[in-house]
Amino acid sequence: RKESAIELGRLVDKGVHVKLAGGREVEGTLKGYDQLLNLVLDEATEFLRDPEDPMRVTSSTRKLGLVVCRGISVLAVNPTQGMEEIANPFAVAQEG
Repeated sequence: RKESAIELGRLVDKGVHVKLAGGREVEGTLKGYDQLLNLVLDEATEFLRDPEDPMRVTSSTRKLGLVVCRGISVLAVNPTQGMEEIANPFAVAQEG
């Protein structure tokens, strides 16, 4: 029997931020998942990418509604509550 590498049970019916292969990012309420990491998100919102740099996500969004994220394309799943962005401690300071 296959088991998921991460425990998603504690995140069901809570907000999650999902990073997908290809640079897409989606946020919504986790409604279900399986051992292959297929995710069902309700009230999902996609963060749109910068037209100049497709790998950079902007603050612009669009509503998607109910979505299924294929497990093979899921890179990261983070809870939306209790998460904050911090400065990169490994970034080299720019002189100038």
